[in-house]
Amino acid sequence: MLAQAYGRTYRSNAVLTASPGQLVLMLYDGALRSLALARDAFERGENMPQRFEVINRELLKAQAIIAELQGGLNFSAGGEVAPTLDQLYDYYNRRIFEANLRKELTPVVEVEGLLNQLRASWAEMLTAPAVNEQRPELIRGVA
Repeated sequence: MLAQAYGRTYRSNAVLTASPGQLVLMLYDGALRSLALARDAFERGENMPQRFEVINRELLKAQAIIAELQGGLNFSAGGEVAPTLDQLYDYYNRRIFEANLRKELTPVVEVEGLLNQLRASWAEMLTAPAVNEQRPELIRGVA
């Protein structure tokens, strides 16, 4: 019980002290975590009686996180990247919706792979010294 309280406090402090770019990375991580939990429930099959509840809950979480990412796009500062991300997020949400509606694993695996690539690119951009030091508004403007 005490460890859970410390965990919540740690996560809360991490969010409060994170840069805008790191917050986007945290959102990607959260969506990927939910997709992984849904995938695990799909793969367990009959060994998990409440699997459809878990699948539904985790896919809805992933959709909510992706909607948050989409809602945070800054089209005036994001250049060509913001509309592209908007289309990607829309596609991800449609595929997750299909997975949840039809209870199919394939769209979950697809979105998980695509989101992993996007997360890796975002993480690489955050570590690029040229972006962080010379143009920090790019990180705030796109996401």
